[in-house]
Amino acid sequence: MATKIEKKIVGFKVRDEEADKPSEAAAQPVATQPAEGTEAPAAMAEVIHMHESVERPEMLLGSTYKIKTPLSEHALYVTINDIILNEGTEHEVRRPFEIFINSKNMDQFQWIVALTRVISAVFRKGGDITFLVEELKAVFDPQGGYFKSGGRFMPSLVAEIGEAIESHMRMIGLLVDPEMEAHQKEILDQKRKEFESQQEKKASASSHAEFPPGAQLCKKCNTTALIQMDGCLTCLNCGDSKCG
Repeated sequence: MATKIEKKIVGFKVRDEEADKPSEAAAQPVATQPAEGTEAPAAMAEVIHMHESVERPEMLLGSTYKIKTPLSEHALYVTINDIILNEGTEHEVRRPFEIFINSKNMDQFQWIVALTRVISAVFRKGGDITFLVEELKAVFDPQGGYFKSGGRFMPSLVAEIGEAIESHMRMIGLLVDPEMEAHQKEILDQKRKEFESQQEKKASASSHAEFPPGAQLCKKCNTTALIQMDGCLTCLNCGDSKCG
């Protein structure tokens, strides 16, 4: 293509096409070598977290909890199976994967099956699943709850299932009790010693008492020796009796 020159030529320069090409050494990336005495960093292992796509292995570790209530002659057995993620690494964790509830009593079969399926789905969803404990323990039976052995009140059967799940989460380390502060421990220890001291004094006084436990105070001799005898209140110390 012709180019019209409108200005006076005062100089010129010959272009070297070979010099304008980048050299092969410059075009290739330079590989950095690790310094002597150091090792190349290993590829970071992928950490697996609980999610819906985690496949169920052939074997799972499980724990079974027995629930016996005064509402039924048959006990419930709550089985929670766990999956171990990142086994053999520093990121190894044990997480609940599924739950089953079995009993000979078939009266509650329908809602128990529904409950186990929902809880198992929440387990496999991943994330923070500890909220299940509070939600289940907050369920109250409109017909009233019951007392467990030891005097502990349970508002409903669902609440006791939630307590079983809570015990399991504590066992695998998913729930941890907050550590009590030092001054709170000192106060509790002091109260415990005071109570034990009072109980020892009462036991000592009752062991040295001349009259049977449960005796009432006699107004005549001011002695705790008044008992019910032959239908009359009789003092074993002074012999005073309401029957004469």
